[in-house]
Amino acid sequence: MNQALILAKARSFTGKFRQSNAGNVAVIFAIAILPIIGFIGAAVDYSRVNNARTAMQTALDSAALMISKDAAGLTAAQITTKAQGYFNALYVHPEASGISVSALYTPNTGSGATIVMTGSGTMPTTFLKVAGYPQIDFSVGSTTTWGSAKLRVALALDNTGSMASDGKIGALRTAATNLINQLSATSTTDGDVMISIVPFAKDVNMGSTNYNQNWIDWTDWEAEAPDLQGSSNKPSNWSSYGPGSNCPWSMRTDGFTCVSGPGSTTAVSKIPSSGTNKGMICPGPDPTSSYGYAYHFLINGCYDSMGTSSYTHTWRPNSHALWSGCLTDRTQSYDTLNTAPVPGTTATLFPAEQYYENNESYCTTGNSPQLQPIIPLSYDWVNLKSSISTMQPTGGTNQPIGLAWGWQSLMQTAPFNAPAENANYTYNRVIILLSDGLNTEDRWPSYGNGSTQNTCAGNVGCIDARQKILCDNIKAVIDPKTNKPGYTIYTIQVNTGSPADPTSSVLQYCASDASKFTQVTSANQIISTFDSIGTSLSKLRVAR
Repeated sequence: MNQALILAKARSFTGKFRQSNAGNVAVIFAIAILPIIGFIGAAVDYSRVNNARTAMQTALDSAALMISKDAAGLTAAQITTKAQGYFNALYVHPEASGISVSALYTPNTGSGATIVMTGSGTMPTTFLKVAGYPQIDFSVGSTTTWGSAKLRVALALDNTGSMASDGKIGALRTAATNLINQLSATSTTDGDVMISIVPFAKDVNMGSTNYNQNWIDWTDWEAEAPDLQGSSNKPSNWSSYGPGSNCPWSMRTDGFTCVSGPGSTTAVSKIPSSGTNKGMICPGPDPTSSYGYAYHFLINGCYDSMGTSSYTHTWRPNSHALWSGCLTDRTQSYDTLNTAPVPGTTATLFPAEQYYENNESYCTTGNSPQLQPIIPLSYDWVNLKSSISTMQPTGGTNQPIGLAWGWQSLMQTAPFNAPAENANYTYNRVIILLSDGLNTEDRWPSYGNGSTQNTCAGNVGCIDARQKILCDNIKAVIDPKTNKPGYTIYTIQVNTGSPADPTSSVLQYCASDASKFTQVTSANQIISTFDSIGTSLSKLRVAR
């Protein structure tokens, strides 16, 4: 066969082979099976490595957070050992080998203390080793920074009479206690987190032992009752009233009657004719009613009957030592400011008052119920929680005084003189204001009667108007270190009544932003709301 014929036959065979499709799938599969198996095997091996890496990242993050609680006071070697222990307890991945973990601790020099943890390991392969890769190495890292910001929180908590219903006061005690536990757990050093507690009703209670302090305004305390100044409510034969005479006033007519002596709430029909209080004509509340001055406060003084047949009555203010500890709103416009009190400048001082309402002297030690005293900023967690456990429902609602004193408790000026802020840190200052009702009364009787709030110019509630100004003043403060608002305000309206109260526009207004106002409709929601706030505040203690 000649060469030309051979070439022709070869070309013909090649053409037919090229055109034939019989058996192509098997051929292609045979050719492709090895790389397909290789890719599937690689995916399985890489998936195993990724799982090991993810588990290591989670364990490392948790260990870094845990060691941040213990790092202060430990050496670098101790930190590494402890971090390794935490990691070993958390990382369970027996397929991985060659596990190595390191921890580097940098103390706080003003921008926060830092733990940098790194981990690495090796995962043996099953399929890739055929391709010459017997193992895959992996590594992860985690950084935790804390302590660059300290936390100061003021709890302004409604202790008014309506908190007795629907389980609210019990839920508040639980919620506030849980919050203290939550925030205190983020503190590594005393003072990292500090909390103040401001129970409020119409007044606040600063404690009767402070009666000698120069930041107290005794003007109203020492003055005659307004209705008794001059002669309008004194009998025409006033000079004939003395020891043994009938009380010259009627509760229903005059708004007060006579009591047995200075600071007493025991009504008497006759002026004492013997004993220490002989001839003392002491106007005071009638325990069986709540008219006039009895609704808000006691009258703190007596008329001393002098003479024998014609009596000269000298007004004698009660001793300051009889004060029960109650303070009312500061003189306007200081009621909306945090200006430090200036001895000698009366308007800047805090007015003393004998808060007496519903036949109760709410601030008096031993009274049940008692409006609990304010607790200044503290990290004495036991004492803070003890104070919360004794909170009881008392009088009417004055949210501005609770908010004002919450703000005041964060100040490094009298009356609290909070610890100075360390320039090496930033500070998160927080006020949490909780109330279960609308404002009903404050220092000014024309603003509300304890049941309802009166309206002022522009059809705005008088007390609400003062509160809005106060909130504006708090929000206007800028932290010079961060150039951000100096305070964060959370507000909570507990609205469990049926029918429910209107949504509080003033509480909405006072919150730092819409996300920081919460309205709850059941007592249990108080607990979950505080838990949510606590979680947000706790995150401020860990930067990343």
